[in-house]
Amino acid sequence: MSSATSHLVNTVHHILRVRGWSLATAESLTGGLLCSVLTEPPGASDVVSAGLVAYSAAAKAQVLGIDAHGLQDHSVYSEWTARAMADGARRVAGVDVAVACTGVAGPGSDGDVAAGNVWLAVSTPTHSAARTCVFEGDRDDVRAATVDAALQLLLDALRLDTSA
Repeated sequence: MSSATSHLVNTVHHILRVRGWSLATAESLTGGLLCSVLTEPPGASDVVSAGLVAYSAAAKAQVLGIDAHGLQDHSVYSEWTARAMADGARRVAGVDVAVACTGVAGPGSDGDVAAGNVWLAVSTPTHSAARTCVFEGDRDDVRAATVDAALQLLLDALRLDTSA
């Protein structure tokens, strides 16, 4: 883990601990990498409750409770889906905060969605936030950049949520 990523993780953990909040991840293209990074520091179990990997559309519907018709209408690669994944993870895991990511890591595109296109979302007790990103590089580069961007979005959302 890079020092920048480690700093993001430690800052997220600190804020969650101070608030007494728990966190879950809902991941597609990162396949559990985001949760792995979040659980790397000792004591992560104080704040990280669940890591849910829902790679296929069917898993997104079954595991996270996302409306299958909505997935068809909006595509698995969309802001709508990222937000639904974050909300679903909060609900299913019974946590205060959830962060989600979906997109195409590559190599190559998936239909009309080019590799490197990623959608991120965070759901907190008072609001949600989403971000669309386009990353360059190979599959590993896209996945690593997705993790860092998801951590930054999570940190930004935690700083904005003043409900604790």
